[in-house]
Amino acid sequence: MTEQNQFKLLGQRRFAPFFVTQFLGALNDNVFRNGLVILVTFQGVLVLSMNHSQLANTAGALFILPYFLFSATAGQIADKFEKSMLMRRIKLLEIVLMLIAALALWTESYPALLLVLFLMGCQSTLFGPVKYAYLPQQLETSELIGGNALVEAGTYTAIILGLIIGGLAVAMDPTKHVLLAACLVAFAVFGYFASRQVPDTRAVDPDLRISANLWAETWRIVGFAREDRTVFLSVLGISWFWFYGSAMTLQIPAYTLDILNGNEAITTALLVAFAVGVGIGSLLCERMSDHRIELGLVPFGSIGLSLFAIDLYFAQPEPYVTAATSVYEFLERPGSWRVLADLALLGAFGGFYSVPLYALIQRRSKRQHLSRIIAANNIINAIFMVIASVMSIVILNLGFSIPELFVVVAVLNAVVSIYIYSLLPEFMMRFLAWVLINVVYRIRVTGMENVPTSGPAVVVCNHVSYMDPVILTGSIRRNMRFVMYYRIFQIPLLRFFFEHMRAIPIAGRMEDEQLMNEAFERVDEELAAGNVVCIFPEGAITRDGKIHRFRPGIDKIIARRPVPVVPVALRRLWGSWFSRRKGGGLRTVPGRLFAKVFVAVGEPIPARDVTAARLELLVRTLRGDER
Repeated sequence: MTEQNQFKLLGQRRFAPFFVTQFLGALNDNVFRNGLVILVTFQGVLVLSMNHSQLANTAGALFILPYFLFSATAGQIADKFEKSMLMRRIKLLEIVLMLIAALALWTESYPALLLVLFLMGCQSTLFGPVKYAYLPQQLETSELIGGNALVEAGTYTAIILGLIIGGLAVAMDPTKHVLLAACLVAFAVFGYFASRQVPDTRAVDPDLRISANLWAETWRIVGFAREDRTVFLSVLGISWFWFYGSAMTLQIPAYTLDILNGNEAITTALLVAFAVGVGIGSLLCERMSDHRIELGLVPFGSIGLSLFAIDLYFAQPEPYVTAATSVYEFLERPGSWRVLADLALLGAFGGFYSVPLYALIQRRSKRQHLSRIIAANNIINAIFMVIASVMSIVILNLGFSIPELFVVVAVLNAVVSIYIYSLLPEFMMRFLAWVLINVVYRIRVTGMENVPTSGPAVVVCNHVSYMDPVILTGSIRRNMRFVMYYRIFQIPLLRFFFEHMRAIPIAGRMEDEQLMNEAFERVDEELAAGNVVCIFPEGAITRDGKIHRFRPGIDKIIARRPVPVVPVALRRLWGSWFSRRKGGGLRTVPGRLFAKVFVAVGEPIPARDVTAARLELLVRTLRGDER
């Protein structure tokens, strides 16, 4: 397993040319779109009798409409053909489109620019499935978070540069737009040359027959995404993020003009703040998740998306009377830094939200269907983004101000997030575990590579506190089903958590033989399904910090279902919050509230060598003298 810094990927041929190719594509999209928005918003250009606010939302809808119309075909193409060849051809198409855009700019054919915008959406539709399906073919699982983070950060860096270059090109040449046209063509050409260095990446389904029935194929690829419930709900989560982002960022030019009483430079500054935030948040994901796909970051991100959108309303709820003609004048106003900070934090929490979801889809989707699942994601994204544009137009036409629209979107985000996490509690459970091990304790994990990356296994661990399952959930990369004493399972404050972790309650033979037998049946079912089951063979939480005799239940489990067993030891946890006193009572705050806890994972033991006594000895050895 590769545990390297994400930035090292930028020096490797399997990633660097691809990164440059997608970066220049995103840059060109944003130079063109921002240049067009600046023209119609601040240069007084009228297109089809639409005002600047209507045109901004219309342009956004035009760009993403092809994702809905043609993603099914794009996904099939990406699965059928070798990906580096597809990238080169898509970049050649971009050059042609940029030449047409240059001609339209020269002749001031603004309706033609809307057509080019639609065609650029078509080109991006073709590139999307290739882009995200390329990563899991070239990167290891431990590199997916870092690779996706770099792509997201690169995309939003491209947005920043696109905003600056597009705005400056229009400002410096407001008549013939030669500078804007030259930039568009140049970036397309450079992107093509970068694509020529992308290594060959085999087709995953070369025998696939491409269907010309767009409607039927659209439903078919959405069906691929729905095969795995977690993948599909992750797609919905990403689509909601695009809804949220579209509804917020499409209003920024009009927000600048109508509320902040500013100009093009201030619009650029606001969008740059948002883009910088997304880039920083994306890059922080790898550090915060320790190279793994940490689903706990997703609820964390959604909380920030609502909080800072609401705060953006309070930062400037009413139109500013005095005009600001420069960024410096804007920053001198009370509350301006708060507006920038809110937008930057919205971007950062958006990065925490989206990067793990993309990596999860890439990791859990069937490889032969991945491009089509990405295409299904793009289709649903497009639907949500169109709805966001329509909803924004309707709400603004009803008399709501743009800051009030931000509040509406924030409340909707909270409602949708709660609904999604109720359908997929794994996200919220991972979040609670992530918060716990990063705030309440200071966790250090060793031997993580000893946990099998796939297939059934049993984890055995000493039992030190009521928080042991939560600590292990936050520390070990695979989802686990915990077997726990039924009285602990029934503790009111923790039962909700345990139920949604799909924990398995167990009792002693003398207490409830039926419950004991049901527990062994459920353990066997989980192992048969290829899952990891964690048990605490001592049968009770220690009252003195010592490891007590391991009971023979583990022998019964392995005799019925021979799977490897991974010994794990918790060290320095006894005496902390939620461990027990010698008399049996629960320790409370301060009880070593911020205890530094070690999780030591030993090498897996083959089923033939498993005995309760041997496992007890191994766990004692892993723990050492530190309780």
